[in-house]
Amino acid sequence: MTFDNTESMTIKIWDRSAVDHTLESLVHDFSSRANAHKNDVAVHLTGPNTFTLSLNTGAL
Repeated sequence: MTFDNTESMTIKIWDRSAVDHTLESLVHDFSSRANAHKNDVAVHLTGPNTFTLSLNTGAL
């Protein structure tokens, strides 16, 4: 897992069967650390098996 800065992080998930559960857990943790609602976290597919989570600053 790579933390780019306080507003985003990138993760590579190798186990395809764990993608949904892993992303749901990460969104929960990321929103808690940012003191934001889970709906304010955007998830983008940024490469093969690579996802970037970021705060939707327009919603804050």
